[in-house]
Order: sequence, then structure tokens, then C-alpha cells
Amino acid sequence: MTEPSDAGDRTFRRETERVVNEVAQGFRTLDDGMAWFSGLSLTSRQEVLQQVAGYAMQAHITAADGHAGVARSGVKPTANPSVMICMDPPRYGFASLPADEHMKAFRVLVAVFTVADTRRRETHCKGTCGHPWHNLPVEAKEP
Repeated sequence: MTEPSDAGDRTFRRETERVVNEVAQGFRTLDDGMAWFSGLSLTSRQEVLQQVAGYAMQAHITAADGHAGVARSGVKPTANPSVMICMDPPRYGFASLPADEHMKAFRVLVAVFTVADTRRRETHCKGTCGHPWHNLPVEAKEP
């Protein structure tokens, strides 16, 4: 078995960024994102969980974002990923969770990222944003 090339890894990272941001901005449902995530290999799922945790950190999630995101995710507040994201400070070892927790972890992370990123787009980036992930191409916005 060969390792993915740097180009393949960059392509996968861009795909992950696109899918997660489309969900966060309402151009794709969380269930659509879940369907994409469920089709990935175990290793790829772990990579995605690390990436999305990084996005959440960059969005500067708050405890309130964590609680709102967990409520939005449909995952029980007592599930490991829910507890981890609502801690102060949040715990980000989602890729280390057992494989049977990955789907819940993805739901929680994307939902929390959606809450935090929406808040930041409406405050810090409103009208002056140059972040490419906040300015998705028109074709991504069309159903």
C-alpha cells in the first residue's frame, strides 16, 4: 500500500474544507455531510476529525457555542464528543475516539463549528471578509 501523495492530501484537505463549510453555511445539510463522512476510510475519518477540530479552534468556539452546537447536532449531551467539546477549554482528541464514536464526533464538531463560524462571519468578517471559505464559489451555493 502506498501513502497518499502531497497533492492527493491537499486535494482531500480542500474537499474536507469545502464540505464542512458548505454545511456550516447551509448549502449542504448536516445529513449530506454525514453521508460524505461515512463513505471515508477509518484513516480518512480520523484526518477529517482532526481538520474539523482545527476549524473549530480557529473559529474560537466558546462554551455557549459548544452547548448550542451539541443541541443542533442531535447527539446526546452525555456522549463523549459532546462532553469533550463543552469542556472549558474544549478537548480536541476526537480522532483518538473509538471508531464507533466517529460519526457522533463529526456531527458534534460540524454543528459546533457552524455555530461559531456563523457568529464570526456576522461579527468579525461582516462586509470585509477575505477568507476564501467564507466566500464560497457561486456554484457551491446553488442547490
